[in-house]
Amino acid sequence: MDETAFVLIAASAPQAGQAVTDRLKRAGHACHLVDSTPEALESIRRHPPDVVVTEYPNGKNLDGCKVLHTTRHESPDTEVILLVEPSEEDSARKATAGEPLRAFDYVVKPVDPEMVARKVAQAAEKAIAARQRRMLKEGSAQAYNFEGLIGQSAPLAKEIKRVRKVARSKSTVLILGETGTGKELVAAAIHKNSPRAGKPFQVMNCAGLTETLLESELFGHVKGAFTGAIADKKGILQAADGGTLFLDEIGDMPLTMQAKLLRTLESGEVQPVGAYNTHHVDVRFVAATHRNLAQAVEQGRFREDLLYRLHAQGAIRIPPLRERREDIPLLVHHFIEKATSENNLEVEGISPEALRKLTNYSWPGNVRELRNVVEGMVIEAEQPMLSLEDLPEGLKSTTDIVPVSAPSFAGLSMAEVERLHIINTLRLTDGNREKAARILKISPRTLYRKLREYGLN
Repeated sequence: MDETAFVLIAASAPQAGQAVTDRLKRAGHACHLVDSTPEALESIRRHPPDVVVTEYPNGKNLDGCKVLHTTRHESPDTEVILLVEPSEEDSARKATAGEPLRAFDYVVKPVDPEMVARKVAQAAEKAIAARQRRMLKEGSAQAYNFEGLIGQSAPLAKEIKRVRKVARSKSTVLILGETGTGKELVAAAIHKNSPRAGKPFQVMNCAGLTETLLESELFGHVKGAFTGAIADKKGILQAADGGTLFLDEIGDMPLTMQAKLLRTLESGEVQPVGAYNTHHVDVRFVAATHRNLAQAVEQGRFREDLLYRLHAQGAIRIPPLRERREDIPLLVHHFIEKATSENNLEVEGISPEALRKLTNYSWPGNVRELRNVVEGMVIEAEQPMLSLEDLPEGLKSTTDIVPVSAPSFAGLSMAEVERLHIINTLRLTDGNREKAARILKISPRTLYRKLREYGLN
């Protein structure tokens, strides 16, 4: 379905205006028909429309030039379609070229309602996308952007507040979160906002390494400690001396290594592989995992004393993306801007329908997966506006489950609000009227009556 838009029709010829209004209502749009300049200007100021359809340069009681001028200055997101006499086609062409004010397109009289409906659908998509971009930019100004952690949702805000607090302390920190939620970003944020900022920040992934290699990488080794040890080597613990060591996926660390790590946590001593002497290091530990460590303790795969040591101040839990969907539009906007800048491309934004698909997807790979998808869409895009066609195949078939943002109904009558609500609920259920009736908490018979009443059959 096309986007549902609020359309102002300014036409001094009642029959033509009503024909256009009826056709647009059948397409699912909310419409307001006026036949004079004062009514048109009042409507634009009271409730800025997505699209204005107006006679141009004038009609019987209508100054179309003034309508266009007012729309462009007071509602810049609104698109304007001009209805013109054949003799005024040159003026219309100049208007669509931006002389003196830009219009979206024009239709030559006698007006064909079908042609108007097609042009309104195109204009509505552009207008809604423009409003969406503006709202996202305004939202970005109000959102958190703490060391790359972007969002405005309550779950994220709560954890960012804790990150700021623990960063100032000296204690060990445990970060919990699914793969791709940004645990390394959080660890880096803790370091940058701690008294150790400016000192080394080292990262060690504990997953996928053999016990021997992990021990050597962490603690270092001396020459001859094992086959291939042709020289002394400092471990990452010594490299992080004075700073912070981030141990990613600590839940995958072998038990024997957990014991050695616990000793270092408690004493600050590091004993390289094959050495008899120890070295003292001053390192702050930040650990992260996507695993349930309490369950791992019960299963004998993680040391309980190490868990207590890591969990001294309570864990920071980074919420998965599906629990903070209101942050997805902000992230999409951020990733589009980043990808266009890095790749010297000219993608302007994303259509509301495509953004809705991204917002409603489950994102098992979380922010990392979202970033990769958006970057791929930007690089592969053939148009300045990302659309449903640019989505990966697996995302095109997802079902809408939440709106991107609540529309403004200020200035609409209760009947118009109800009509839009019914349309959006039918979108949600893919046209299933029985299911829509259950969601609306009305009987199917009542829904069928309202569909007839609002011309939605």
